[in-house]
Amino acid sequence: MRKLRKLFLAAIMIVGFNLSTQAQEVAHINISELIPAMPESKAAQAELTKMQEKFKGEMETMQKDFETKLKKYQAEAATAGDALNETRGKEMEEMQTRFQMFQENARKEMAKKEVALSEPILTKAQQAIHKVARAKGYKYVFDSSLGSGVILADGPDLMADVKKELKLN
Repeated sequence: MRKLRKLFLAAIMIVGFNLSTQAQEVAHINISELIPAMPESKAAQAELTKMQEKFKGEMETMQKDFETKLKKYQAEAATAGDALNETRGKEMEEMQTRFQMFQENARKEMAKKEVALSEPILTKAQQAIHKVARAKGYKYVFDSSLGSGVILADGPDLMADVKKELKLN
Protein backbone atom coordinates (compact mmCIF):
# COMPACT_ATOMS: atom_id res chain seq x y z
CA MET A 1 0.00 0.00 0.00
CA ARG A 2 2.86 2.38 0.85
CA LYS A 3 4.61 1.56 -2.38
CA LEU A 4 1.40 2.27 -4.29
CA ARG A 5 1.03 5.63 -2.52
CA LYS A 6 4.66 6.55 -3.31
CA LEU A 7 4.19 5.49 -6.91
CA PHE A 8 1.01 7.55 -7.16
CA LEU A 9 2.70 10.64 -5.65
CA ALA A 10 5.66 10.20 -7.99
CA ALA A 11 3.31 9.99 -10.97
CA ILE A 12 1.50 13.18 -9.87
CA MET A 13 4.80 15.01 -9.44
CA ILE A 14 6.00 13.92 -12.89
CA VAL A 15 2.73 14.99 -14.53
CA GLY A 16 2.80 18.29 -12.64
CA PHE A 17 6.40 18.88 -13.65
CA ASN A 18 5.60 18.12 -17.30
CA LEU A 19 2.64 20.51 -17.27
CA SER A 20 4.69 23.32 -15.75
CA THR A 21 7.49 22.69 -18.25
CA GLN A 22 5.04 22.75 -21.17
CA ALA A 23 3.48 25.98 -19.95
CA GLN A 24 6.90 27.64 -20.08
CA GLU A 25 7.41 26.57 -23.69
CA VAL A 26 4.66 28.87 -24.93
CA ALA A 27 4.68 32.67 -25.17
CA HIS A 28 2.74 35.29 -27.13
CA ILE A 29 3.21 38.64 -28.83
CA ASN A 30 0.81 41.10 -30.43
CA ILE A 31 2.29 41.53 -33.91
CA SER A 32 -0.31 44.12 -34.92
CA GLU A 33 1.07 46.28 -32.09
CA LEU A 34 4.73 45.55 -32.83
CA ILE A 35 4.79 46.32 -36.57
CA PRO A 36 3.44 49.92 -36.33
CA ALA A 37 5.96 50.66 -33.57
CA MET A 38 8.88 49.95 -35.91
CA PRO A 39 10.41 53.04 -37.58
CA GLU A 40 10.57 51.17 -40.89
CA SER A 41 6.80 50.80 -40.77
CA LYS A 42 6.33 54.53 -40.28
CA ALA A 43 8.67 55.29 -43.20
CA ALA A 44 6.83 52.79 -45.40
CA GLN A 45 3.49 54.33 -44.48
CA ALA A 46 4.82 57.79 -45.34
CA GLU A 47 6.04 56.53 -48.72
CA LEU A 48 2.66 54.91 -49.44
CA THR A 49 0.83 58.09 -48.46
CA LYS A 50 3.08 60.13 -50.77
CA MET A 51 2.41 57.73 -53.64
CA GLN A 52 -1.32 57.80 -52.96
CA GLU A 53 -1.35 61.61 -53.00
CA LYS A 54 0.50 61.59 -56.34
CA PHE A 55 -2.07 59.27 -57.88
CA LYS A 56 -4.90 61.27 -56.36
CA GLY A 57 -3.55 64.48 -57.92
CA GLU A 58 -3.22 62.85 -61.34
CA MET A 59 -6.76 61.45 -61.13
CA GLU A 60 -8.15 64.85 -60.14
CA THR A 61 -6.40 66.44 -63.14
CA MET A 62 -7.81 63.79 -65.46
CA GLN A 63 -11.29 64.26 -63.97
CA LYS A 64 -11.14 68.05 -64.43
CA ASP A 65 -10.01 67.66 -68.05
CA PHE A 66 -12.88 65.28 -68.67
CA GLU A 67 -15.44 67.62 -67.09
CA THR A 68 -14.09 70.64 -68.97
CA LYS A 69 -14.30 68.89 -72.34
CA LEU A 70 -17.71 67.46 -71.53
CA LYS A 71 -19.12 70.92 -70.71
CA LYS A 72 -17.57 72.39 -73.85
CA TYR A 73 -18.91 69.60 -76.05
CA GLN A 74 -22.37 69.79 -74.50
CA ALA A 75 -22.47 73.56 -75.06
CA GLU A 76 -21.43 73.18 -78.70
CA ALA A 77 -23.44 70.00 -79.43
CA ALA A 78 -26.43 71.82 -80.99
CA THR A 79 -24.28 73.62 -83.58
CA ALA A 80 -21.46 71.11 -84.09
CA GLY A 81 -23.10 68.62 -86.42
CA ASP A 82 -23.63 64.88 -86.16
CA ALA A 83 -20.19 63.74 -87.36
CA LEU A 84 -18.34 66.03 -84.93
CA ASN A 85 -20.66 65.09 -82.05
CA GLU A 86 -20.05 61.41 -82.76
CA THR A 87 -16.27 61.94 -82.81
CA ARG A 88 -16.46 63.90 -79.57
CA GLY A 89 -18.61 61.19 -77.98
CA LYS A 90 -15.99 58.56 -78.84
CA GLU A 91 -13.26 60.84 -77.47
CA MET A 92 -15.16 61.17 -74.20
CA GLU A 93 -15.62 57.39 -73.97
CA GLU A 94 -11.88 56.91 -74.58
CA MET A 95 -11.06 59.45 -71.88
CA GLN A 96 -13.35 57.64 -69.47
CA THR A 97 -11.73 54.30 -70.34
CA ARG A 98 -8.24 55.75 -69.82
CA PHE A 99 -9.35 57.15 -66.45
CA GLN A 100 -10.68 53.76 -65.34
CA MET A 101 -7.50 52.01 -66.52
CA PHE A 102 -5.41 54.59 -64.65
CA GLN A 103 -7.39 53.95 -61.47
CA GLU A 104 -6.93 50.19 -61.80
CA ASN A 105 -3.20 50.51 -62.51
CA ALA A 106 -2.80 52.90 -59.57
CA ARG A 107 -4.50 50.37 -57.26
CA LYS A 108 -2.23 47.59 -58.52
CA GLU A 109 0.91 49.71 -58.12
CA MET A 110 -0.13 50.69 -54.58
CA ALA A 111 -0.69 47.03 -53.67
CA LYS A 112 2.68 45.99 -55.13
CA LYS A 113 4.45 48.82 -53.33
CA GLU A 114 2.76 47.92 -50.04
CA VAL A 115 3.90 44.30 -50.33
CA ALA A 116 7.42 45.34 -51.32
CA LEU A 117 7.68 47.70 -48.36
CA SER A 118 6.06 45.42 -45.78
CA GLU A 119 7.96 42.20 -46.53
CA PRO A 120 11.32 43.37 -45.10
CA ILE A 121 9.57 44.82 -42.05
CA LEU A 122 7.73 41.56 -41.34
CA THR A 123 10.92 39.57 -41.88
CA LYS A 124 12.85 41.77 -39.44
CA ALA A 125 10.11 41.47 -36.81
CA GLN A 126 9.89 37.72 -37.30
CA GLN A 127 13.67 37.31 -36.96
CA ALA A 128 13.66 39.34 -33.74
CA ILE A 129 10.79 37.26 -32.34
CA HIS A 130 12.63 34.04 -33.21
CA LYS A 131 15.84 35.30 -31.61
CA VAL A 132 14.15 36.38 -28.38
CA ALA A 133 12.01 33.22 -28.15
CA ARG A 134 15.01 30.95 -28.62
CA ALA A 135 17.08 32.93 -26.12
CA LYS A 136 14.29 32.59 -23.54
CA GLY A 137 13.70 28.92 -24.31
CA TYR A 138 10.21 29.16 -25.82
CA LYS A 139 9.27 26.59 -28.41
CA TYR A 140 5.98 28.20 -29.48
CA VAL A 141 5.05 31.85 -29.88
CA PHE A 142 1.48 32.77 -30.72
CA ASP A 143 0.26 36.02 -32.25
CA SER A 144 -2.13 37.51 -29.71
CA SER A 145 -3.48 40.14 -32.12
CA LEU A 146 -7.25 40.50 -32.17
CA GLY A 147 -8.74 37.87 -34.45
CA SER A 148 -5.60 35.75 -34.65
CA GLY A 149 -7.20 32.77 -32.96
CA VAL A 150 -5.60 33.14 -29.52
CA ILE A 151 -8.41 33.21 -27.01
CA LEU A 152 -6.39 33.49 -23.82
CA ALA A 153 -2.89 34.94 -23.59
CA ASP A 154 -1.87 34.67 -19.94
CA GLY A 155 1.59 33.32 -20.73
CA PRO A 156 4.73 35.40 -21.06
CA ASP A 157 4.44 38.38 -23.44
CA LEU A 158 7.56 38.84 -25.56
CA MET A 159 6.68 42.39 -26.66
CA ALA A 160 9.12 44.18 -24.34
CA ASP A 161 11.98 41.84 -25.16
CA VAL A 162 11.37 42.00 -28.93
CA LYS A 163 11.13 45.81 -28.81
CA LYS A 164 14.44 45.79 -26.92
CA GLU A 165 15.96 43.52 -29.59
CA LEU A 166 14.71 45.90 -32.31
CA LYS A 167 15.90 48.89 -30.27
CA LEU A 168 12.41 50.39 -30.03
CA ASN A 169 11.31 52.45 -27.06
